[in-house]
Amino acid sequence: MLILLAFIIVFHITSAALLFISTIDNAWWVGDNFSTDVWRMCTMNNSTCTAITDRFKEYQSIQAVQAAMILSTIFCCVAFLVFILQLFRLKQGERFVLTSIIQLLSCLCVMIAASIYTDRHEELHKSNEYIIEVSKGQYGYSFVLAWIAFAFTLISGVMYLVLRKRK
Repeated sequence: MLILLAFIIVFHITSAALLFISTIDNAWWVGDNFSTDVWRMCTMNNSTCTAITDRFKEYQSIQAVQAAMILSTIFCCVAFLVFILQLFRLKQGERFVLTSIIQLLSCLCVMIAASIYTDRHEELHKSNEYIIEVSKGQYGYSFVLAWIAFAFTLISGVMYLVLRKRK
């Protein structure tokens, strides 16, 4: 049981780390000489970064992605704290339902964010406010990490739903 508990904790911390990296790091859309995410666009040549503001086309979509990723990260951290509290407060044989619900909410938020970005990426990168042409890029590793975090939080949420407290 102790090994299972350690695996679940490591799995949850890995999910949170993936969410933090994919939310913060500047690599959702990359090209030869630029990288952009939901916060800013940076060029590699002269290391200039431009914040994505309301002047950009489709800024509302970017804000939705920002909000969903932040909520996902918060829900994942709260789920971990609730799990630790439930670990000491639940009676033997009860399930970690509250932890599972919060973790599944995190899963839903990251899925919404990555789905919006996937659907709107062509329109997002056609704004005239960008310093250089960014439409000829490809998805970066932060975007891929967001989808991996979706899978991890989904698996983690289901594990908490199935998990019972044992001695």
